[in-house]
Amino acid sequence: MIYDNSITKKLGIAYPIIQAGMAGGITTPELVASVAETGALGTLGAGYLTPEKTKEAIQKIKQLTHKPFAVNLFIPEHPTFSDKKIKQANQLLAPIRRDLNMEEQIQLPEMNKNLFEQQIEVLIEEKVPVCSFTFGLPPKKIVRRLKSEGITLIGTATTVNEALANEEQGLDIVVMQGSEAGGHRGTFLGNFQSAMIGTMALVPQAKDLVNIPIIAAGGIMDGRGVLAALILGAEAVQMGTAFITTKESGAHPLYKLAIRESTEEATTVTKAFSGKPARGIRNTFIQSLENREHHLPNYPIQNMLTQEIRKEAAKRNRPEYLALWSGQHPRSSTDKQAGDLIQSILSQIEDLMGNLGL
Repeated sequence: MIYDNSITKKLGIAYPIIQAGMAGGITTPELVASVAETGALGTLGAGYLTPEKTKEAIQKIKQLTHKPFAVNLFIPEHPTFSDKKIKQANQLLAPIRRDLNMEEQIQLPEMNKNLFEQQIEVLIEEKVPVCSFTFGLPPKKIVRRLKSEGITLIGTATTVNEALANEEQGLDIVVMQGSEAGGHRGTFLGNFQSAMIGTMALVPQAKDLVNIPIIAAGGIMDGRGVLAALILGAEAVQMGTAFITTKESGAHPLYKLAIRESTEEATTVTKAFSGKPARGIRNTFIQSLENREHHLPNYPIQNMLTQEIRKEAAKRNRPEYLALWSGQHPRSSTDKQAGDLIQSILSQIEDLMGNLGL
C-alpha cells in the first residue's frame, strides 16, 4: 500500500500527512489532536512558547488524544545588534504604532537564553514521541539524549546540502521545504536566496543523495500534491497553509479569510515582521518596509520589536498589520474541520490512483 513506508511506521501513523508546527497560536491543542485522531501527525508549534506554556499545551493534547503527535522547536539564534539598528527599526515602525494608538518606542523584553534547553526538558518529561526542528541543527548531545529517550527527530532543510547536514547530525527524518512554502524559510547554510528551490526540483534531488527518509513541504494543499510528492520520492508530506484555515486552527478569523480569498501571485518573501525571510500575503505592513529591510535588526530582535504591533492589530481587526503567512497555493484552502480536510485528501488520492491505474 502507498501509505505503508518507513516514515508512517516510525511515526506510528496511518497516513503520510504531517500538519506543520506553525508557531504563534495557530496549532492549538484541538488542531493537533484532531489531526492525530485521523491517523495523520499533528504538530504543536512551540517556537514562541515558554516552557510552562509548552508543557500546558502538551498535557492538553494528551487529554484529547492518545495518538502520536509532534512538537516543533526553533534552534536558538543570538545575533549581535546595535542600539542604532534598534533606533532605526523603531523609527520605521513608529507610523504603524501611531496608527494603532500605541507607544512609538518600546524596550526590548528580556530574552530567555535557556528557552531551548528548558523546552527539551519538558519534551523528555512529558514523553513526547516526536520532535521536529527548524532554523538549524540541534547539538549532537541533545540529539543523542532525545534519541536515547525514544523520541523520533525530524529536521528541516531547504537544500540537499542542508539535508545531508541533518543526516550527519543524526536526525531520523528530514523535511525538504520548497520555496512555495508559507512562513519562515528554514535555511541555515548560506543565504536564503540561493535556497529558494521549488518542491518539485528539491525532493527528487534529495532522494537521490540523502539516506534518511524525506518529507516534502511547500505548496501541497490537496491529494494531487500529496500523491505527486510521494511519486517524487518523499515518504510523507508536511502541510501548513492548508491547516491554517481549518476550524480548529487558532489563526485570527481575518487571517483565515485573507488566505481563502488570496491567489498564487499575492505572496512575497519578507523580513519585515521578524528579521528572517518568510513567505506571506503582501499587505500594508510589508509594503511600508520592503525597501528598508536592510535597516532592520535580524531575527529574533525584529520579531520582538513587532510582537506588540501584531497583537494590537489582531485586537483591532486590522489585517493590514498582521503577519499573514501563506504558501503559494491558497486557492485550494477551505474552512473544513481538520479531520474532514484529511479525509477529502485521502479520497482524492484514491480517485487519482484509480484514474491512473495504480
